[in-house]
Amino acid sequence: MSPDTIPVRKGEELDLTKLQAYLREHIPEMPDAPLKMSQFSAGRSNLTYQLKAGAWEAVLRRPPLGPVAPKAHDMGREFRVLKALQPFFALAPKVYLYEEDPSVVGAPFFIMERRHGVVLDTSFPTGVEPTKEKCRKISEIMVERLVELHAIPYEETGLLAMSKPDGFFERQVHGWIERYNRAKTDDIPEVEPLIDYLRDHIPKQSGAAVIHYDYKLNNAMLSEDFSKMVGLFDWEMATVGDPLADLGVALSYWTEKDDPELIKQGTGEPSVTVMDGFMTRREFIEAYAKKSGRDVSNIDYYLIFGYFKLAGICQQIYYRYKRGQTLDQRFAHLGTVVRSLIRYAAEVADKVR
Repeated sequence: MSPDTIPVRKGEELDLTKLQAYLREHIPEMPDAPLKMSQFSAGRSNLTYQLKAGAWEAVLRRPPLGPVAPKAHDMGREFRVLKALQPFFALAPKVYLYEEDPSVVGAPFFIMERRHGVVLDTSFPTGVEPTKEKCRKISEIMVERLVELHAIPYEETGLLAMSKPDGFFERQVHGWIERYNRAKTDDIPEVEPLIDYLRDHIPKQSGAAVIHYDYKLNNAMLSEDFSKMVGLFDWEMATVGDPLADLGVALSYWTEKDDPELIKQGTGEPSVTVMDGFMTRREFIEAYAKKSGRDVSNIDYYLIFGYFKLAGICQQIYYRYKRGQTLDQRFAHLGTVVRSLIRYAAEVADKVR
């Protein structure tokens, strides 16, 4: 088992015999060796598994168990995004096949290449000292790769066939308000004034670019010496849209040591970005503006939206937990996370006003 995987969680097992027969039929290079499976422990949305047969290895990605929100967890779309983007952006993993028939593993899924490196979340690997220089370098890598992504000639990628860049951000604001309201479980006094602010202050879209839209440190894989990024994952939300929306969402994940405790802790321990040496959000914004040449004068609005979008994602998961559609106890406290994100976004909006 790899350091970044765990035994498959109870209730999330797949039929190995059926899957092995399917893979041998569809992937000729797969050796005639027993198929072994483990699960990537990170992530609270789609289920992602490591597959190994002899020296061959790959990754299987499928939606979570139980009912899911409309248009969410679309494996076919993520597969097509990766296939279109990989020739232009080497950090996107190669994909091998997509299967829509749920009879194989219980849901549609796709198979992609396995990459190796270090994924940082709440701590550095044992034996690695998180020096200020190392933390600063990682910050710079995150900014540079986001700028690189936004510079891709999106018209050449084929992504326009599955995207609508015109009016993207206005649709996003209204769409996430609707998603939050559909999944609402608790009354949060700050949410209605926050929604009013978001509706009334939508900025003019800053442009169009390929956006990841879930760009965060634990979706990135770094080399063992932390000198470069070697992979970027979880492309489910990727599209052609407003690059500042991508930046705002990235900043909503980028916590710093002076943030309120509930924001830093989020769904568990604080991110490593609270450590000395990592850029602050303001430094991240300034570095992005300098490297991209983009006007970021409206970034506060995009950050507020980023917090609201993150609250909406957590609320959708919490809604499934509250209705008994998932029994995963990791989701039991997400209601508190949603409340904290809404309140913090409302505070930022009040300061901007």
